[in-house]
Amino acid sequence: MATDLDIGTAAQGDLSELLELYRQLHPRDPHLSIESASEILQRFAGYRGSAIFIGRVGGKLITTCAIIVVPNLTRGGLPYAVIENVVTDEHHRQQGFGHLLLQAAVTHAWTFDCYKVMLMSGSKNPGTLRFYNQAGFEQSKTGFQIRRPET
Repeated sequence: MATDLDIGTAAQGDLSELLELYRQLHPRDPHLSIESASEILQRFAGYRGSAIFIGRVGGKLITTCAIIVVPNLTRGGLPYAVIENVVTDEHHRQQGFGHLLLQAAVTHAWTFDCYKVMLMSGSKNPGTLRFYNQAGFEQSKTGFQIRRPET
């Protein structure tokens, strides 16, 4: 039951499980060492309001998302937030855990006075898009990206 989800923010001791869960999101990503992940998590903590949310059931890390709070010179100086790297363990999907975690991340953004929370998905899977809609996100903008060329 999704109400048994224990939500918090990632700490150094969570990195091994977190990296394992990220493999379900991007299976072909290069391996990231715990040492490198630890340095990145420390840098991440330096961005005011930003966090990697994690959800545990029975002590097992089963869902995560990252939220980055971005300072802003428009909208009266109100920041905005971006959510990335949303993944729930394949054995715990469609049980409400992802929605609860996203709800916690959005609530977190509101506590930092963000005027909006953005989320982009590379998925065209109707189920994935429906998941985000049901979590309260609307398809109201057009997203663009440019990726660094491979060397």
